[in-house]
Amino acid sequence: MLKIGEKAPAWEGLTQEGKSIKLSDFEGRKLILYFYPKDNTSGCTLEAKSLRDGKEELARMGFEIVGVSPDSVKSHENFCARHELNFHLVADTDKSIAEAYGVWKEKSMYGRKYMGIVRTTFIIDEKGHILHIFDKVKTASHWQQIAEWAQKELTKEELLALYNIK
Repeated sequence: MLKIGEKAPAWEGLTQEGKSIKLSDFEGRKLILYFYPKDNTSGCTLEAKSLRDGKEELARMGFEIVGVSPDSVKSHENFCARHELNFHLVADTDKSIAEAYGVWKEKSMYGRKYMGIVRTTFIIDEKGHILHIFDKVKTASHWQQIAEWAQKELTKEELLALYNIK
């Protein structure tokens, strides 16, 4: 498992528009990179809608948002349209991004074991280092969970700069 302070693994994938996107595209900006199991499931929909609703406030705090799941580009396109999502979703169909971040793991439901994504969010700084890892995600209020962490953890100078206050 990755640790806070480590360099985030480089990745590249296709968005819901079929456009290539990679970690280095976010250099100089803070990134919320969240991994979720499946489009249009109840918990994943709650999490995506929370981030959608909080995107403006998170952007004011200096954050960009990217979601990652093993679903296809077409599935992401439909998910975004259905829920009016306003950020990129990456189709990790070969699970290479999830594996690099250590979130593709054996899971168990009703005694059945299977491989899947463990819901996890990584906060990555402007230089590509991991600032924080949320492994206990509050799906319905995830944007507030991130904002509360940021308000506690970012220095006064960083917060003033994020809000353009002198």
